[in-house]
Amino acid sequence: MQASEHHRSSSMYYQPMQQVEAYCMPQYQALNHHQYYNDGGHGIGSRFSNQSSSEIYCTLESSSATGSFNVYNSPSTVSFSPNGSPVSLQDSQSQSYPPDNNYGSPMSGSCITDDLSTFKHKLRELESVMFGPDCDNLDSYDSSFKDATDFMSSEMDSWRQTMVAISCKNLKHVLVVCAKAIAENDLLMAQWLMDELRQMVSVSGEPIQRLGAYMLEGLVARLSSSGSSIYRALRCKEPESAELLSYMHILYEVCPYFKFGYMSANGAIAEAMKDEDRVHIIDFQISQGSQWITLIQAFAARPGGPPHIRITGIDDSTSAYARGGGLHIVGKRLSKLAEHFKVPFEFHAAAISGCDVQLHNLGVRPGEALAVNFAFMLHHMPDESVSTLNHRDRLLRLVKSLSPKVVTLVEQESNTNTAAFFPRFLETMDYYTAMFESIDVTLPREHKERINVEQHCLARDLVNIIACEGVERVERHEVLGKWRSRFAMAGFSPYPLSSLVNGTIKKLLDNYSDRYRLEERDGALYLGWMNRDLVASCAWK
Repeated sequence: MQASEHHRSSSMYYQPMQQVEAYCMPQYQALNHHQYYNDGGHGIGSRFSNQSSSEIYCTLESSSATGSFNVYNSPSTVSFSPNGSPVSLQDSQSQSYPPDNNYGSPMSGSCITDDLSTFKHKLRELESVMFGPDCDNLDSYDSSFKDATDFMSSEMDSWRQTMVAISCKNLKHVLVVCAKAIAENDLLMAQWLMDELRQMVSVSGEPIQRLGAYMLEGLVARLSSSGSSIYRALRCKEPESAELLSYMHILYEVCPYFKFGYMSANGAIAEAMKDEDRVHIIDFQISQGSQWITLIQAFAARPGGPPHIRITGIDDSTSAYARGGGLHIVGKRLSKLAEHFKVPFEFHAAAISGCDVQLHNLGVRPGEALAVNFAFMLHHMPDESVSTLNHRDRLLRLVKSLSPKVVTLVEQESNTNTAAFFPRFLETMDYYTAMFESIDVTLPREHKERINVEQHCLARDLVNIIACEGVERVERHEVLGKWRSRFAMAGFSPYPLSSLVNGTIKKLLDNYSDRYRLEERDGALYLGWMNRDLVASCAWK
């Protein structure tokens, strides 16, 4: 149906202009600017199929069947009658008036006269009509015609490219076109492309095929407005906690992103606390507590003996499932480790969402040097674009009021927070393409647990970013430049990262692919895959 409409429109636009000019242009003075040009550029059809506009220009016998102009044998030469209507010179010459015309009837069919001065005057009138003040209308018509043909050419090029992409199995191109169709509410196109995409994706194929499978799921969910339902369903269908923990551990081992983030944050904390006897660390998303294993070991080896360490672990119920229980499990594990290394240790559990954290939940005591850790957590906090409460900035102001010695931030380097759907889709595709490619290098494709790792540790976030909006979209990443602005507005200043830790991280990356890259820029560390930054780490005071 759409193709036939395009054909009708294009056949109408490409009629030879001289045919139309011959009959239509003499009536140009009658053109109503507001009726024709004030469509605001909203589509070709509204510009060229306006019935009243067509009547002004010429008479169409049928534009719905073939879209062709049928100009009633209009001649190539046209003159004007005194009332401005077009009259064929041929017709006017065929009328004969005898010299002894007793009635003195004027030659109404022609503007030709025996009076040379009158003839010249008529020519000047004709020039005034054709090239006078209204000549701008002609330019506007030409511009509109050119815009229409350019639009049609662009649409045809886009259509051809899509067909080529489908035939060549260019999955990335088809995903982008499908997302664009959904963004423009072109539901028929989107549904057709989804059917094509189902034949191209695979959870066990190439990195782009695996990523495409989960992105397609997100598009389907968005179109059916079921993104939040699928997001919750994926949580409900999580495997047994021991299995999920093993999947998370596999991802932790095969990708250096988490190790990078934890090592860089721990380095900043160790540097800030090197002379302190009592240290209080507030971790806003402690999860399994894995980050603190190496730090406890580092404090145990500190010259002069380890400090007294107290960790406040904040986490909501979503992590309890993977742990197989509450935060007391983390506290017990870390206490046992600290005892083994002879480090004085306390653990304070705060089983609460970051959005609900208040001062009294943090258990701050006088005489303790305070460190606060935001590792892969703040992007879950709704900001001013979601809620007037703006918990993202509220937490930063709350932490600043505690006068910490150091605050560490580790976040994905991606811009999906306030971006509209289509640019957000493109950003997500670019980011996770690098992520899936890096997994493919480290975790063999035939590894039996790889599908489970990607499905349970990555797919859920993908679906949430693509399919959900408002408060239901909880994966809201920001690039480091935006985080810098937020920390600065809360009153923080940058804290330099340890160069010794940077060297340790570089050695860590030697155990992985040489396509990982580590870069220090403007006081922050970036870990990337090839030319794409994936994780950024920095510290504040």
